[in-house]
Amino acid sequence: MAIKEYPQNELAAQPIGAWSGETYRRVVGAIRAELAVENLTQPHWWTLNHVAGRPGAWTRSALIERLSPYDDQDTDFDGVFDDLLNRGWITEDAEGLTLTDAGAAGRLRARTRNRRVHDRVHEGITTADYVTTVNVLRRMVANLGGNGNLPD
Repeated sequence: MAIKEYPQNELAAQPIGAWSGETYRRVVGAIRAELAVENLTQPHWWTLNHVAGRPGAWTRSALIERLSPYDDQDTDFDGVFDDLLNRGWITEDAEGLTLTDAGAAGRLRARTRNRRVHDRVHEGITTADYVTTVNVLRRMVANLGGNGNLPD
């Protein structure tokens, strides 16, 4: 979709909070809509990715501690874990959570859906411009006392 060009001084006067907030709502809304097709929420997605990345290493409490800062929906993470257990997508033992073959397949389907959103977001944006945008936002976060580093 083509967007109108504006003079640099007019763009520089734009409120970053309004534009970053609108971007957040649109990107997260699109991701959540794609995940909903698989009957998943973002916390389901986060859980699947973390468990896939470190099989058996995440306990419920450690994963809740890790994911809670990103949650804006007052998620019942135990409910998310129980749902994934009931679907047969993860298993749980004393060591922690592990993805099953069904969970790995579901995660790949969700990943494909999220990739569609990612591709739409990046349309008409060069890699260099995207990287500059991320770095500018990271600097703004750090300037306001937040952690501008990438998540571990």
